[in-house]
Amino acid sequence: MNHDRRIRRVGGFNRDGTRWLVTEAQAIAAIETGRWDLYVEAEGRELPLVVTVSRYGVKYLKTPADPLHPERLLALPECP
Repeated sequence: MNHDRRIRRVGGFNRDGTRWLVTEAQAIAAIETGRWDLYVEAEGRELPLVVTVSRYGVKYLKTPADPLHPERLLALPECP
């Protein structure tokens, strides 16, 4: 029910094939400071992850294409 509390970690693969995994808080901080740009591959294209704020004042990640809930991010498989 709380779309701003369902994502705990995000991860992916580096260019050399190694995996990376960070907490949602680390990803939010890195995006806000401009350190990282994170993307989700969906519908054959890359969509950037953006930081947004819930009506309760909690920051969370989603794509600009998602109206409220981070549906494209939540549709990805669980990080191992």
